[in-house]
Amino acid sequence: NRHELNSARCGFRTLARWLVSKLPNGLVVASLENNSPLSSVGVFVKAGCRYETVGNQGVSHVLRLAANLVLFECVFSYVTSSRETTVYTADCLRDHLDLLFEFLVNVTAAQDFRPWEVDDLTSRVKIDKALAQQCPQIGVIEKLHEAAYKNALSNSLYCPDYMVGRVSSTQLQSFVEDHFTAGRMALVGLGVQHSVLRQMAEGLLSVRSGAGAPVAKAVYRGGELRVQNNDDLVHALITSEGGVTGSAEANTFSVLQRIMGAGPHVKRGSNITSKLSQGIAKATTQPFDATAFNASYSDSGLFGVYTIAQADSAGEVIKAAIAQVRGVAEGNVSEADISRAKNQVKSEYLMSMESSEGLMEEIGAQALTTAAYQLPDAVLQAIDAVTQDDVVKAAKQFVDGKKTMAASGHLANTPFVDEV
Repeated sequence: NRHELNSARCGFRTLARWLVSKLPNGLVVASLENNSPLSSVGVFVKAGCRYETVGNQGVSHVLRLAANLVLFECVFSYVTSSRETTVYTADCLRDHLDLLFEFLVNVTAAQDFRPWEVDDLTSRVKIDKALAQQCPQIGVIEKLHEAAYKNALSNSLYCPDYMVGRVSSTQLQSFVEDHFTAGRMALVGLGVQHSVLRQMAEGLLSVRSGAGAPVAKAVYRGGELRVQNNDDLVHALITSEGGVTGSAEANTFSVLQRIMGAGPHVKRGSNITSKLSQGIAKATTQPFDATAFNASYSDSGLFGVYTIAQADSAGEVIKAAIAQVRGVAEGNVSEADISRAKNQVKSEYLMSMESSEGLMEEIGAQALTTAAYQLPDAVLQAIDAVTQDDVVKAAKQFVDGKKTMAASGHLANTPFVDEV
C-alpha cells in the first residue's frame, strides 16, 4: 500500500542522488533518484490565486477542482494550491511512468475545459466554500490577506460568492495559457532517473515557452476587517509585514515565531515555553489559545499573533499577546530562548522532509523560486546564523510596523487595530 511504499522510499534515502538542471526554455527539472519502487512526479506552477484579476476571481479554485476530471488507472494523483502556486502530483510504480507522464501532460500542457464539465464543478465549489466557512481560522486568515494587501496576495483561495457558477471555460483556458508556461514551472521527481525526467520535461512543455503574463508585485497597505456574529469565541489575528521567502529575515521571523509560541509540541499538551501563553495567563483566568502567525511569500510576508478568547475577555487577551512581542522588541529574550527556538525550527524542518510529500514540496518550492536546491545542511546553517539582535529587530518590525487586523465573533469587547 501507499504507506509501505513511502516507508520503502525513506529507507533508500541514504543512496539518494540529487540533480537539478534548467532547460533552455526556462523549465527547472529537479530529481532525487533513491531507488524507490514508487515514483512520484510533481509539476509546480506559479499559478495561485494571487495571479487572478478583477475579472476572473475564483478561477484558480475552479482550476484546482478541474484536475479531477482527468483520471488514469495505476496513477494516484492530487492537486493542491496556495496563494502563489498550483501543484500537480502523481504517484505510480516505476513500470507505469508512461501513464504518469500522460496524466501530467493532460492536466498541465493539454487541458481541455468543456463548458458542461466546468458547470458541473459548481456544486463542488459550493461544498468547498461551505466547509471553509465552518472553520473560523480559515475565514480570519482570508480576511487578513484581504485587509493587508491592495492586490495580488489579497485574493482569496476560494471563489467569491458573486463568481460561483460564473467562471467560464474560456477564462480557465486563458488563465492556463497565461501562466502555465515553461518559465513559470518546475518538474520534480522522486524515484525517477534525471534523464527520464528531462525527457518528460521536453515533451511536457513543448506547447508553451516563455515567462507568461506579467506579474504584479504585492503591495502591503495594512487595514482591518471585522466579521460580527454571535459566536462566543473571538478569533483575532494581528500582523505587520514580515519576511520574504528564502531570505535571512524570513529565518529570523521563524525563530521569533517559536519564541512567542507556535502551538504545543506534545499532542494535547500545552506549550509551557510559549511567551504568549505565559503572558496572557497573567492577564485573564478565562480559557484562551494564542499562537504566533508567520507567512512568507515571494515578495512579502506577514508576522503577528493569533488569539482565540471568550468574547468578554478578548481585549485583555489580545493586548497581553501584543505586550509579549513588545517585550522581545525591548530586549526581553535570552540566548536560551533563541537556542530553544532554533532547535524547534530545525527539528520541524527535518521532520517535514521525512515524508515524500514534505520532501517534494520543499524541493519544488526551491526549484520554482531559485532554480536550484539547497541541501538541508545549508538550511540548518542559515537558521543557526540568526542572532539575538536579529530577533529583537524582527520583533520591533512587528511592533512599529503598520498593522493589519482581522477578527470574527461577538466583537463588542474586541479592540480595533488602532487600539492595540
